[in-house]
Amino acid sequence: MASRQVLFLAVVVATAIAFFPATTSAMDYMVGDSHGWTLEYPSNWADDKSFKIGDNLVFMFPKDKHTVTEVDGPAFRACDRQGNTLRTWNSGNDTVALDRAGRRWFFCNVENHCERGMKLLVNVADPNAPAPSSPSPPPPPSSSAGINYRA
Repeated sequence: MASRQVLFLAVVVATAIAFFPATTSAMDYMVGDSHGWTLEYPSNWADDKSFKIGDNLVFMFPKDKHTVTEVDGPAFRACDRQGNTLRTWNSGNDTVALDRAGRRWFFCNVENHCERGMKLLVNVADPNAPAPSSPSPPPPPSSSAGINYRA
């Protein structure tokens, strides 16, 4: 009797696994790691990270010394503090939800901090988007090219 219950439980678990794929859990990323969001912030901080919808960026910085300002691409590239500001955070302990796929641009809007490297570009992926299709393989080479048929 016990073995039937174990078998039944195994079938239920296997069925659940098959029909409910594992969901990826959201990540909280402390921007700049131990440096935080400061002038010592490493400009390559995001290079080895994969951000997805549902993740959060956590900006830790001395209040009244820095900001987190989300801008559009042109303002980001130019460090244009008067450019298209989308949103600003300034509490010193700010969490930014990555709630949509695409590029997100951030910089510090204090004096010359952006020019000194306090800027962050993240590419946010949609984990539910279909994978891009692979290109078709090239056709095989012509069977007569370069072949010597003499025995």
